[in-house]
Amino acid sequence: MKLQRTTLILILLALGLGGFVYFHEIKRAPQQEEIKQKEQIFTFKEDDVQSLTVKTQNLTLNLERNDKSDEPKWLMKSPEVAPASNAIVGYLINLLVEGKSERIVSISANQLAEFGLDQPQATIDVKLKNQKTHQLILGKPDFNRRFLYAQADPAVKTGGNTGVLLVSTDFENAVNRELSEWKQPVDDLKKPTPKTDKSIDDLKKPTPNTDKPTPAKSR
Repeated sequence: MKLQRTTLILILLALGLGGFVYFHEIKRAPQQEEIKQKEQIFTFKEDDVQSLTVKTQNLTLNLERNDKSDEPKWLMKSPEVAPASNAIVGYLINLLVEGKSERIVSISANQLAEFGLDQPQATIDVKLKNQKTHQLILGKPDFNRRFLYAQADPAVKTGGNTGVLLVSTDFENAVNRELSEWKQPVDDLKKPTPKTDKSIDDLKKPTPNTDKPTPAKSR
């Protein structure tokens, strides 16, 4: 009888362990399959971008491509109307175009607060020349501040889940700027070519050498 009781306990332990493995390895497999490595965030090109709206906790900025001239390439439309810094805007667009996600994890919608995505530090809205739009939402950094939690074109999937990306912290540096940094520096604006009254033939003539000694007066 004692042997049978021991055998029964071992069988129950084996069944319990099998159920644990089944739940964690089989039931959770679909969620693990949704984790991908090094995936491009967006597929559009730099020249496809027509306008940007950058919203942070302190500032909402609207930028548009300047179709009338190459300098400046970007114009700030609000909160002020001014030429925008080509370098600063170009840096952000390059991140959007070239940026990759380290991985993508599927979470439930009620977990967004854990990743800082319910009240994001920044939202970037992109409008393309073909009128299509894209959005990148930036949440808080991960535990060692190597990456930011983010959502690209967020949408709730079947089952109430949504995707969370891990993106470069360079995005945080790109958007958290003072208004003055978004403006094109005055010294960088294209300066007009100075006018001259001299003709082209005059400019081609050699400059007289005034260093020659003055001839001595004859006595």
